[in-house]
Amino acid sequence: MRLKRLAMSALLVVFAAPAVRAEYIVLRNGQRFTVTGYQILGNSYRLQMKGGAVDVPVEQVLTIEPEDIFTPVPRVEVSQEPFGELIRAAAKRYSVDADLITSVIAAESNFDPKAISRRNARGLMQLLPTTAAHLGVKNIFDPQENIDAGTHYLSDLLLLYKNDLALTLAAYNAGPERVQRYGQRVPPFAETISYVRRVKQTYNQRKASAPPVKIATGNAAAGMTPLAEPSSRQF
Repeated sequence: MRLKRLAMSALLVVFAAPAVRAEYIVLRNGQRFTVTGYQILGNSYRLQMKGGAVDVPVEQVLTIEPEDIFTPVPRVEVSQEPFGELIRAAAKRYSVDADLITSVIAAESNFDPKAISRRNARGLMQLLPTTAAHLGVKNIFDPQENIDAGTHYLSDLLLLYKNDLALTLAAYNAGPERVQRYGQRVPPFAETISYVRRVKQTYNQRKASAPPVKIATGNAAAGMTPLAEPSSRQF
C-alpha cells in the first residue's frame, strides 16, 4: 500500500513539474497538438496538456514528435539586415521579395546559420537534407547555399499557390502534401497556424517600416538615374 502511494506521488510530481520541452502528438485523422507529457495506460495514451489530461486510444496516435528547439540566440530586430547581401542576391535570382525571405529566416532559425531542429532541418532556412540535396546544396550550413536553396523553394511554392502567401508559408512549414490534404487550405495544426501568423506579422512590419518609394522626376524620370528598385513581388 505504501509503495502504491509512493508511485502515485511520483506520478503527480512528474505531471506537476515544469516541462523541459513540449512534444507534438499527431493523430491518424491529421490533428496535431502539443503535450507536456504522456504515458501508456493499457491500450491508451494519457496525454498531459495545459489544463489537464486526456486519454487517447493507442491506435489513434500516428506519431509523437519532439518540438523544434533551437540554441538560443539574441532576437534580431526587424530593422537589422543580417546576411542582407545574400538575401538580396537570392531575391533577385528567384524573383522573391527580400523582406519575405528575411521574415522566413527570422521564424525558422532566428538568423542562426548553425541551427538544427529536432526533425533534422538545418541552417538559416531550416532545410531538410533531402530537400537540400534535391536543390543541389553541397554544404547545408553555408549561408549562401542555404539561403539560395530556401529561396528557390519559396519561389516554387509561390508559383504553385499563385502568390497566396498563407498557403506558401503553410506548405513551407508543413509540406505541400498536407496543404493539398486539407483542400488547398492552411492545415489545422497549431504549429503551422502560428508559423504563418508569425512570418506574415514580421513581413508586414518590415513593409510598414520601409522608407517610401520616391517618384522619379526630371532626368531620373527620363531613365538616367533610377531612384528606387521596386520589390519583385508584393503580397
